[in-house]
Amino acid sequence: MQIVDYIKDTKGELTHVSWPSKRQAIFYTIFVVVISVVTAFFLGFFDYIFSIGLGKLIS
Repeated sequence: MQIVDYIKDTKGELTHVSWPSKRQAIFYTIFVVVISVVTAFFLGFFDYIFSIGLGKLIS
């Protein structure tokens, strides 16, 4: 019966959660994707610069 009690308690706790609206969820998703892409370009740019610098340093 512990599992049944756990599921009932979990279901009860989920009623207290403040769920975002559909518009908020879409906005936050787009925001996370944009920040991830910007971070990827930023890190990729510096990786490229450092690899060129290291290549010139070695040769």
